[in-house]
Amino acid sequence: MKFKDMPYKRPDADAYEKAISELIEKQKAAKSGEEQFQLHQDYYALHNDFATAYNIACVRHDADNTDKFYEAENDYYDQVAPRVTNINIKYYKVLYDSPYRSYLEQKLGPVLFKNIELNSKTINDKVIPLMQEENALVSKYDKLIATAQIEYEGKTYNLSLLEPFIRNKDRDVRRRACESVSKWFMSVTDEIDDIYDRMVKNRTEQAKLLGFKSFTELAYCRMNRNSYGRKDVENFRKQIKEYFVPFVQKLSEKDAARLGLKKLQHTEIRVYFNEGNPNPTGAPEEILKTGQNMYEELSPETKEYMNFMMENDLFDVFGRKNKTDGGYQTYIANYKAPFIFANFNGTSSDVDVITHECGHAFQAYLTRNDNIIEHNDLGMETAEIHSMSMEYFTYGWMKNFFGNRYKDYLEMHLEDACVFLPYGSMVDEFQHVVYDNPEMTPAQRKETWNKLEAQYRPYIDFSEMEFYSLGGFWQKQTHIFDVPFYYIDYALASICAMQFKIWMDRDFKDAWNHYLKLCRLSGSDFYTNMIKSVGLKTPFEDGVVKEIVEKLSEKIFKESRD
Repeated sequence: MKFKDMPYKRPDADAYEKAISELIEKQKAAKSGEEQFQLHQDYYALHNDFATAYNIACVRHDADNTDKFYEAENDYYDQVAPRVTNINIKYYKVLYDSPYRSYLEQKLGPVLFKNIELNSKTINDKVIPLMQEENALVSKYDKLIATAQIEYEGKTYNLSLLEPFIRNKDRDVRRRACESVSKWFMSVTDEIDDIYDRMVKNRTEQAKLLGFKSFTELAYCRMNRNSYGRKDVENFRKQIKEYFVPFVQKLSEKDAARLGLKKLQHTEIRVYFNEGNPNPTGAPEEILKTGQNMYEELSPETKEYMNFMMENDLFDVFGRKNKTDGGYQTYIANYKAPFIFANFNGTSSDVDVITHECGHAFQAYLTRNDNIIEHNDLGMETAEIHSMSMEYFTYGWMKNFFGNRYKDYLEMHLEDACVFLPYGSMVDEFQHVVYDNPEMTPAQRKETWNKLEAQYRPYIDFSEMEFYSLGGFWQKQTHIFDVPFYYIDYALASICAMQFKIWMDRDFKDAWNHYLKLCRLSGSDFYTNMIKSVGLKTPFEDGVVKEIVEKLSEKIFKESRD
């Protein structure tokens, strides 16, 4: 069914809670593990009905933040989602405590039961009002960003539609566009500070009520980090500082020289060529069609997947005013349909949607018939490997998108992936500092950000723009507000995707087959086990980051000399 034709009806949260509560009593009275497993199928039906309605409403709200009907639906879910989460966790706790647990673990897998253990620590009846308030704060921030009205050269743009000017080949155009963004953020920075301050205090209060020392501990449980912890992440960030920051410093010097500058300014972030970054040659509709042709050639599996997506109009990727910024993939359970949301703006990011978000959606499509839906409740550090690796596996088709500038795109993409790792790690450390010190003032948070910039991105000069020089860059990073502590997952996944890149350069077919294996594993095993089972090394291992830097450095600087 095409997405526009999928019917929507608001689910009754009271009825849902009542149905799950009744199911809980049936589970408690069950006389065998098999009976419990059969009852669990009833839970799947209830869960999928609610999740389907929720995701349809979320997408349609994101498509137009001024749509009053779906704005009301979004407000409704802000209120009822914590209740639904709470009753779901109570239900799963019955399975966790079941006398037939060993049988259920054989059917549903051990990962689920570790996740139940983590999830049961994240919510109780006392914190539901705080979770509702947290959701409302997230929606307030998202709407503020989505409805931004930024004046530039006599016209009004949102952040996404202004992006082509920010990456324009003319530095003066870039500077004026960046100044417009800086001025807009300066006009709302106090409001964003207030929203975030309330978020930090709210989340900290939730953590205290749940018995945690800080929200950081609660966040790790929320993120289902079931096979690694804070010390592993700290060791990873340490390796990024030690090996990737100096490597990216060299890349920045190379890029600055290419652009005729002594040091990269903020206006040169993600700008790589004097003639401008390569942009896709086709119209938005043509980019989608080119993507369909690419996936038809890549493999039988990707051909089937992409045809399904196109036939059912499972993309909303064209940029519009009042549309939520950014992009994502979600899943419409009752239709077994992945859905991709994004904002095309005429830059190379449009093609990144066709590779990155399609990597997520491809994995979801591959496992859509798995009868154990918990297998698809995979950690983000795993999910992002699927998307980031797909960006590399599709390198051979970039000429179809970028014409005679496809080599520029490949050079830019690989450098951009390298440049991201210090930034992604910095975002993570910033959040650790903030939630370890929840009484920090907004000014102290901005001061903290500037100190981290000096450690992770010393090669960028932010002095030209007031908002960024004051330490406000983080306020445009939606993950910090919407999904705290998510961002390091991109960095962890990038290290794995880079291993696939090195592998495919040596043997594309072998790398692809192991990638398919990882996709099909979904979340059926623990992250660290799955990584090793497909021939990758975990990012936490000492020496892994160093080895990748050495191989990428040899490749990038050798090609530069050639």
